[in-house]
Amino acid sequence: MSAVVITVVLLAGSYGEAHPNQASDKAPGGHPVPHTPDAAFLLVALACLVLVAKRRYPLTVLGVSTAAVVVYSALGYVNGAVLLAPAVALFMVAQLVPLRQALIAAAATFVALGVATVAANPFGPLGGGALILPALIAAPLFGGIAIRNRNAYVESIQARADEEAKRRVDEERLRIARELHDIVAHTMATINVQAGAASHVLGENPAAVGDALQAIRQSSKDGLRELRAILDLLRQVDEEEPTQPAPGLGQLDALIASTAKAGLATTVVTDGEPRTLPPEVDLAAYRIVQESLTNVIKHAGPAQATVRLSYGKDALHIDVTDNGRGGLASPAAGGSGHGLIGMRERAVSVGGTLETGRGPGGGYRVSAMLPLDGTEPPAGAGPASEAEPESDSEPGSDSESGSESASAAHPASSARLPGPDAKVAP
Repeated sequence: MSAVVITVVLLAGSYGEAHPNQASDKAPGGHPVPHTPDAAFLLVALACLVLVAKRRYPLTVLGVSTAAVVVYSALGYVNGAVLLAPAVALFMVAQLVPLRQALIAAAATFVALGVATVAANPFGPLGGGALILPALIAAPLFGGIAIRNRNAYVESIQARADEEAKRRVDEERLRIARELHDIVAHTMATINVQAGAASHVLGENPAAVGDALQAIRQSSKDGLRELRAILDLLRQVDEEEPTQPAPGLGQLDALIASTAKAGLATTVVTDGEPRTLPPEVDLAAYRIVQESLTNVIKHAGPAQATVRLSYGKDALHIDVTDNGRGGLASPAAGGSGHGLIGMRERAVSVGGTLETGRGPGGGYRVSAMLPLDGTEPPAGAGPASEAEPESDSEPGSDSESGSESASAAHPASSARLPGPDAKVAP
């Protein structure tokens, strides 16, 4: 399209130069404008239309366009407008071909057009197009070189960014491979040794067999817990790459301070004796409190929040309540957010449960139970259903995502999945 527009404009310009309307333009400087037959304008059209292929064949297009203009100029016709056609071709040459070739092409174009214009110029050797020819060569040449250098700079930055991203991905893959190797190797080695010992004393010492099976059970629970923690981290694709140690409840004061700055007055109540939590439970607890307070800030309107941490013997109970608008503005009441689903996934990843809904006194309530062994909920959490056996509830499975998505549509629903040692109904 651009070549067609250039052709129309330069044909009109060349025709206007050959057929001036003003008396002063018919013989400028005492040199009358020569008659230009219509057939001569085919050379102008050729010099312009060939620009269609300037990106694919830049040097060839420049040569053809320059040759057509040289012939047109050598015949003694006014060549002011048509000189723009080789200039456009040279602009593309300066962007696409090596610098040395571009400089040689520019010099050859300047010499060819200059000789033809000076030798047959109807307005004298230095009249008409001869005066603007140096600028018509220099401007597209240096402009094209500048654009090429900029494009090369942008490409180099993009290449470095891609290389850095690939390096980080490779490092992360190695880190995950090491984590999985340590978990699987240790767990399977323990199970293998204990299973061998149980097989060896099966008929002689039944008590020892029971001890071996208990060790296998505990090792498999620990391995599954750590695998779930890794899978949970891998599924958080929307979070920035961590550059600091994973947060935990030790940073709760800073979180409360940040929510206060956002306008949410928050009270923290602690029941029981705080103690060191398993890293994956500590991270899950922090993220659940963080997301709950974020939802209060975003959806509850003017409100106050209370965070209650209850340290039991076997589990940590988290209750986050507010006195705001409650479920009416909650993302669980028809919203499209993923906050509640993400909290449920975090709770389930450590073997816990999470319930959401209207608070007993109004507002909204998020209640989570995180077992301190990170694997299985207490007896009151409910057994695995026959329709959803344990194998269908592992982290990362489609069935889990589907059930959590369904739970997000009902604020009062809860996500309870069996622990790794739950019995599956036959």
